Amino acid sequence: MTEASPLSRPLSRTFPRVHTMRERADLTYRILSERLDLILPLAMGDADLDMWIILCQEDDLDPIHRTMIPLDCWCPILQMLVFVRTPEGVRRVNISGTDTKDLYERPYRGQLEEEQWKALAALVTETDPGRIGVNIGAVQWCGGGLTHNLLTQLRERLPEPYAERLVSAEVAATRWGSTLSPFQIEVYEHVIGVAHHLLADCYSREAVTPGLTTTEDLQWYYWQRAADLGLEVSFQPYFHRWRSEAAIEAYGKDDKPLRPGDMIHSDVGIKYLGLNSDHQQWAYLLRPGEREAPEGLRRLLSKANHLQDVFMDEFAGGRTGNEMLASILERARSEGVPNPKVYSHSLGMFLHEPGPLIGLPWEQERCEGRGDVALVEGNAFTAELGVRDVVPEWDGQEVGFGVEEDVIFLHGQCRMLHGRQERFYLI
Repeated sequence: MTEASPLSRPLSRTFPRVHTMRERADLTYRILSERLDLILPLAMGDADLDMWIILCQEDDLDPIHRTMIPLDCWCPILQMLVFVRTPEGVRRVNISGTDTKDLYERPYRGQLEEEQWKALAALVTETDPGRIGVNIGAVQWCGGGLTHNLLTQLRERLPEPYAERLVSAEVAATRWGSTLSPFQIEVYEHVIGVAHHLLADCYSREAVTPGLTTTEDLQWYYWQRAADLGLEVSFQPYFHRWRSEAAIEAYGKDDKPLRPGDMIHSDVGIKYLGLNSDHQQWAYLLRPGEREAPEGLRRLLSKANHLQDVFMDEFAGGRTGNEMLASILERARSEGVPNPKVYSHSLGMFLHEPGPLIGLPWEQERCEGRGDVALVEGNAFTAELGVRDVVPEWDGQEVGFGVEEDVIFLHGQCRMLHGRQERFYLI
């Protein structure tokens, strides 16, 4: 990397300030306002939609709907968001009791479903859209949030001939869900910084007592620490122990505590300000007299860093996930990366969706459908990948070494959002 990574040296023990709920509501509003102005027209243009209707119920919100409303609002009963593409821009209409502040027109603010359907029919008749998108996607699951019940009602209640004009809005949902706006990316860097510090806390003597602490203890430590900070976890936290075969034989296969000479591998993430993190990093428990992890393990991390560089260099606008997968692996192998594997997914408002998929752990050639999505500006990803090689200090044992850091594609280049791990956390 051309610039120093924040993780190339130990993180400051001063934890970043986490925003209050009132501050989060304000930031969410600012992000949404910008996204509706900048990203929504792109999404409807990509899909060639004249109208986009998003319908859902209060306890079963459409995944895209969740990203289109303020944080500090309640969504009672039937939800209707309608977008109309015009020569002047995109009209944004909320036909429900949800308080969307000044972000949407609100021709009806009540909670009577019959009145909502009447208002929707009137809007459709008034604007006479040709292609009406609804969320019935078949490839990207974030674009398939419309229930069968509401689709049936919509078809029955639309005036003729508009029910015949319904099409999938999957392309629009994909662009909206995968593209981040400028201010959102700025906020994202803060989110990833908080996530890195939270993980660093787990890789310290405050969390790990060699000979006593287990990986299960670390999973609950991470989860509780996130909850105490008012953060959600993106998924159940995981920590895994990696131990030499000689140490397994010495301590026994059923031995659970983390001990000197072990490595700890994480797979963890948080959801904060509507954005997800996803990280895999490593710690090493020092043996008496050691000051660093064994050279063979450090070499694995270095090779993984090299693969990250190749990964980022191969990003180019318009390339599909499958195209990038092939070029990354070909180049990595030619540059001596040992047994490279790439299984990178898009990231941001969703954890595993909805931008280009770049490989899967079990598929290193072509991912049909999701791998055919093309890269665009503002897409975020996890650089999730791995190498495998022998470790001389572990009697030539072959060790798989997976890493995961969060990146953004912007201005024609892919870069880390908050640096990457370039040396082991030492405990």
